[in-house]
Amino acid sequence: MNLLIQGGRVVDPFSGTDRMADVAIADGRILAIGEAPADFVPEKIISAQGCVVAPGLVDLCARLRESGHPQAGQLSSERAAAMAGGVTTLVCPPDTKPVLDEAGLVEMLHYRTQIQGGPRVLPLGALTRALAGEVLSPMQQLADAGCVGFSQAEVPLVNTQVTHRALQYASTFGYSVWLRPQEYHLGKGVAASGPLATRMGLSGVPVAAETIALHTIFELVRTTQARVHLCRISSAAGVELVRQAKAEGLPITCDISINSLHLTDVDIGYFDSRMRVNPPLRQQRDRDALRAALADGTIDALVSDHTPVDEDDKALPFAESEPGATGLELLLSLSLKWAQDSQLGLSRALAVVTSQAAHVLGSCPSPMASGVGRLAVGGVADVCVFDPQAAWVVDPVALRSQGRHTPFSGYELPGCVRTTVVAGRVAFAG
Repeated sequence: MNLLIQGGRVVDPFSGTDRMADVAIADGRILAIGEAPADFVPEKIISAQGCVVAPGLVDLCARLRESGHPQAGQLSSERAAAMAGGVTTLVCPPDTKPVLDEAGLVEMLHYRTQIQGGPRVLPLGALTRALAGEVLSPMQQLADAGCVGFSQAEVPLVNTQVTHRALQYASTFGYSVWLRPQEYHLGKGVAASGPLATRMGLSGVPVAAETIALHTIFELVRTTQARVHLCRISSAAGVELVRQAKAEGLPITCDISINSLHLTDVDIGYFDSRMRVNPPLRQQRDRDALRAALADGTIDALVSDHTPVDEDDKALPFAESEPGATGLELLLSLSLKWAQDSQLGLSRALAVVTSQAAHVLGSCPSPMASGVGRLAVGGVADVCVFDPQAAWVVDPVALRSQGRHTPFSGYELPGCVRTTVVAGRVAFAG
């Protein structure tokens, strides 16, 4: 279909574009930014008056919670949430049912083929079989099936020798390994260690759980030169270690979640299970350090960490409830809010959820990840049209995800998505 997005402010952080222009789309590709060719005849015109025309968002962590045979409506609900949030590409961790190892190859092929009309889903393969941390998965086979990297999701690797071998293998074949830095024994608590956790009687997760894991990972990266993406850094001390490692030239990237960017342990309030997330919410000094590191580029990307949780699993005492929160529909708005709070420009707000997130995927083997996160003539036509002046109140009942639990319930947030285009197809029209 030939589309013409007309009269919008085109903002593309990758190229530095920020101007009023039309965007012409044909055959799933961007035909022109500005004046369309004389012979271009649009079949559909989308008015973007007063709106920003941006690249489709790239979310590096979103769980769909689908099995190989999802229940009716489950697949569409999470993809509908992504499309309503302007997310056109998302990375799915391997902790699905079944786990995305060789036993889950059918699941991976399902993700690769079932993309028409919705966001493209890029799976991460399990680093070890069944995420058990004992035997490495067949990485080459999983990469051939479409995996863009390899991860343990939330399961820490206890055996450093297994981690070393995994990074050696990944380095040999040019694969990336995605790890959340968490020392196994210290990371078993339910809240961040500190006065609040002590006062509430909640088992704590000290900052050392993150920093010890980071030290170990960096030593192994020095030895193997494997490319490692650090998932959801949560502490000021962790940020400083990442900054030092990058200055050293280690091949690492990292992200943080929308939860850690905006919330602190104080938001737990009176044992509010909506605030039970991984990694746990830390103190204000940690949040401030994360915000500054995202602004200066030490942290590469912002992720939704979308984890749909059933009602029964959240309606439990805080320590017993399942960690996780919905986030796909909030990613754009919370990025805009961070930029406003930090007095940063619109391009910077978009970069952390488009071009910089795509940079993390830049060397992955999947052709599905090629060219995402940018607006370029000849490039894939993934577009998010949103009204930056419009505000909306987060109402869990109105969210499209099956997981309605969010710590941002009742927040008034900036930026309403009007249209989402995936590979030249209108996937959402608000």
